[in-house]
Amino acid sequence: MTEFRGIVPPVVTPMRPDGSLDLEGLDRVVDHLIDGGMHGLFILGSCGQVAYLTDAERDAVVTRVVERVAGRVPVQVGTPDFTARRMSTSARRAQDLGADAVVVSAPVYALNDEAEIARHLRIVAESVDIPVFAYDVPVRVHTKLGRDLLINLGREGVLRGVKDSSGDDVAFRRLVAANAQAGHPLQLLTGHEVMVDGMLLLGADGAVPGLANVDPVGYRRLWDAAQAGDWAAARAEQDRLAELFEIVFVPAGRSGDAGGIGAFKAAMASLGIIDSAAMPSPLEGLTGADVEQIDAILEGVGLKG
Repeated sequence: MTEFRGIVPPVVTPMRPDGSLDLEGLDRVVDHLIDGGMHGLFILGSCGQVAYLTDAERDAVVTRVVERVAGRVPVQVGTPDFTARRMSTSARRAQDLGADAVVVSAPVYALNDEAEIARHLRIVAESVDIPVFAYDVPVRVHTKLGRDLLINLGREGVLRGVKDSSGDDVAFRRLVAANAQAGHPLQLLTGHEVMVDGMLLLGADGAVPGLANVDPVGYRRLWDAAQAGDWAAARAEQDRLAELFEIVFVPAGRSGDAGGIGAFKAAMASLGIIDSAAMPSPLEGLTGADVEQIDAILEGVGLKG
């Protein structure tokens, strides 16, 4: 059984200035992450700007990443959409294209209660033969997945795990405790960038930090220190990564999609990982003073001379 634990970055989707996919750049990102020690990859999430991609572009990203990974690490694929039937279609396409697992949120736009969301997750799980992770991301879908719902679906075998991007650390800690009491049916991954050391200390099985696109080696050092029980070293590395995370606060007056992910892309372009920090329309990439400030932060943490 494939384990989905460790550091599993949500992979950015490189683009050319004309808005088309940069698949050659995507190859380099995949190699950069795997060479940096990542344990798996999560594609078509928020960092992958999945909401801005057509179905054909989503399929192109999955196909290219699966081919480039070539079995080196597990590949998880996001399937956000309006309802269970549409997500099931996306999940089956991802499976057919070689995904090792799919990541499923509560419905987008549709207004469902908890019982309906449970049925929604079961419907998607029944449509595929690969593991399903629940994606708890209330900022995107306006629904917080309940602890008991997740544990019950884990016990039933509907869910293999949870990618928690709720930002609710109390709820996550309660989920970790309940999961342990239930015999650990779920693999629990935190979506934090700057609290990974704390989440691993309390029992998370891994992390899905977008900042790992910029510095995978740093997150691997953090993971290795935590696994060795060297929490002082883990905290020191987390402190350095928190300093690096300041890049997302550089853009002022930008949307959530343009600012944070734009900062990741700007840093990656500055480091030569991707050719362009281009964003999907109608978003615009960062330029000028923003890039200069990001470069200064990269220099400050030792990523750029």
